[in-house]
Amino acid sequence: MGLLRPQRDRIVPKFLTLAYLGPEFQSLISSKTVRGSTVDRIPIADLSSWPISIPPVEEQHRIISLFAKFDALANDLSVGLPAELAARRQQYEYYRDRLLTFEEAVS
Repeated sequence: MGLLRPQRDRIVPKFLTLAYLGPEFQSLISSKTVRGSTVDRIPIADLSSWPISIPPVEEQHRIISLFAKFDALANDLSVGLPAELAARRQQYEYYRDRLLTFEEAVS
């Protein structure tokens, strides 16, 4: 177990969490994991030397905001699901009207 204390003037803690959970850093963790006969472990003392991409603080806030919006749409059934259903209903009505609108045959 370890405790990370980011320098808040350089990195937003929520962004650090997102970065650590991202595929790039997870791959790095996997490659640095020491596999033992009982418990796999991560050498915490070396963690500070592992590379991680940190954009400017303003960009971190923008990324956090985008993730929050995506998370709300993906996980909030009261918002995401009704919006998706409304979009599919509108799409269905559009194609139904297109298929049922045709010129009458001349006899």
